[in-house]
Amino acid sequence: MKYLLIAFLWTAYLSLHSFLISTSFTKLLTRLLRDYYAFYRLFYVVLSILLLVPLINFTGQTDNKIVIAYSLPLNVVRYVLISASLVTFVWSLFFIYDPLSFLGLRQILNFGKKDGSSPEIRKNGLLGIVRHPMYLAVIIYFWCQTFRVADILVNAIVTIYIVIGTFLEEKKLVLEFGDSYTKYQQEVPMLIPFTKPRVT
Repeated sequence: MKYLLIAFLWTAYLSLHSFLISTSFTKLLTRLLRDYYAFYRLFYVVLSILLLVPLINFTGQTDNKIVIAYSLPLNVVRYVLISASLVTFVWSLFFIYDPLSFLGLRQILNFGKKDGSSPEIRKNGLLGIVRHPMYLAVIIYFWCQTFRVADILVNAIVTIYIVIGTFLEEKKLVLEFGDSYTKYQQEVPMLIPFTKPRVT
């Protein structure tokens, strides 16, 4: 019963998380809030964190029985993967994407201004190896933190959510960039590196 509750709470959280950033909902907010929509991204980030922290605590308190213990060789591999995932996530956030936009601060700083810039597809560095390095990093990090049955359950739910969310995001990117993004899809894998020729 406790695992059903954990699964329900995580599914509910991720569903809400996805809905609040969905195209239909954000378009509605854009019409309602107009220029003040610039504050929504920061609200979304803060709300996501405020809901995530107690969810993580609840999951840990509900199931604290260790079922997977790592021996020394495997533990070394685990820490290497954890380190690589953290480096990938931080590098992506600060050097590939705009951290201020990610947090919603850029939108507030540009409040009332019109953005006339045209977005471009970047294919260099990590983006020439995998199209969504941050999502890959999150998946690796989560699975390297597997000790309990609850961890396996949560990791599976989060992984499915990320994969489905990535496919949905890809559709939006195709609409935004057109044939150039379709070509990028053919050249660079979505989440599993080195399964297609690297872009040079």
